[in-house]
Formats: sequence, C-alpha cells, structure tokens
Amino acid sequence: MPLTDDERTQFQRNGLFVRRGLATDTHTTPARDLINTWYANAFDPRRLTEYTQRTFAPEHGHHPALLNLYTSTGAAGIATDLLTDPAPVTTTQVQIRIPTGHVPTNQPEKAMHVDGVGCPHLDPAELRTFSLLVGVVLSPISRPDAGALHYVPGGHHTMARWFATEWARGITDQVPPHLDTTTGEPLLATTGDVLFMHHLVPHAVGTNHTTTPRLMAYFRVSHTQHATRRLDALRNPWLDYPALTA
Repeated sequence: MPLTDDERTQFQRNGLFVRRGLATDTHTTPARDLINTWYANAFDPRRLTEYTQRTFAPEHGHHPALLNLYTSTGAAGIATDLLTDPAPVTTTQVQIRIPTGHVPTNQPEKAMHVDGVGCPHLDPAELRTFSLLVGVVLSPISRPDAGALHYVPGGHHTMARWFATEWARGITDQVPPHLDTTTGEPLLATTGDVLFMHHLVPHAVGTNHTTTPRLMAYFRVSHTQHATRRLDALRNPWLDYPALTA
C-alpha cells in the first residue's frame, strides 16, 4: 500500500508516522530468530558500548533475513514515495535494549540527538547523515520504560532552524540546549509495526526496565544526492523530499 494522505500530513507536521503491521510474521520471525540466536551465542558483554553506539550482531548486517524487513515488506516502496529517488539499502542496524540486571554493566542510554551529527564516537566535524530512518519493531514495546525510542514531534523543523542559524561544523552539542532535557514521546508499538522518521527528528533511548530485550532493526535511507549536500539537507528539511514539496 503506498503512502497515504494522512501519513504524508503526519510526516510533514510531526516528522514521522508508524505503519502498523506492515511487516508480517513471515518477515519478523526469521529476523528475530537470527538476532536471538546471535544474542544467546555470540554477544560479548565487554563490547556493550560499541554495540549500542553502532549495531548489535554486526556480522549479520547484510543478512537477507534482516534486509527483507525493508525490501520485502513494502517499506522500500513507502520510502520511495517519500524520497522519490532513494539509494539502495544494503545494511541493517540492529538495536537491542537489554533489561537492567541482565549484564554486568549498565547499557549506555542515548541522550536526545539526531544520528550522524556530533556523535560521541565520531570526530565532531564528521557528518554521517542520511534522509530517512526506517525502524521495524521486532518485539512489543508496551511501556515507555521498556527501552522505547522517545522522539520530539515536529522537532525536524526546530533542528533545521538550529542548524541554519546557530550550529557550526565541529560543535559537539547534538541538539539545542532546550531540547537536551526534553523527555519526548515514547514509541509504543507491537511486532511488525514500522516507523518512518525524518532524519532531523531528535530522539533518545532510555533504560529497559522490563524482563525481556527490546529488539528493533533500523535502515538508514538516503536520497541519491544526499551525500553531495549534507549541510544543505541539515538546514532545509525538505531538500531530500521533492515529492512532499511538489
């Protein structure tokens, strides 16, 4: 099913929408089984910070069971409706929020940020931005304290103004000061729901106070011209979205 008018409006206003149940059990079960097997047999607690900053199950980033969550569910078609000309997606980021007490050290929280700008593990002057974040829910998220992603509705407009007027390359702040302490809205969802979120929407991730790991697969989708105009795309939130400004 293509992008709906309501989804288009939500995306323009809030910077995101969720397509409920877009990924069926046929797609989510193989992906979840792959991640759970890796977590049971290959997870190294000493690398917890690295996994959290980058990806869990890094050796499976190109696995068909994960890539199919984007290419075979309709998510790729919706991304095309939004971006018009997206570059191919070739890798998956896996994120697990581990329940407190399941590992010897606490999993780092993620403060309010936008991906690829001012990341603690990158050179402050380096940009690893993209256009659209697609997130596939692989385990139920029924509570805000279940390691849920927390986002700022409409924050893409705020961030674009900040990038255009106050921010400069090399600054280590990831968001304006007034967003640093914002709690944000929790993403509550069930297995198979798919999030489509503008890259500039600020978001954070907290601790998982439930008894089961929270599993999500993320895809970073870029307009084919994004890499040639990263700074401009930070300051103009619709540069990579010609279909939304036509």
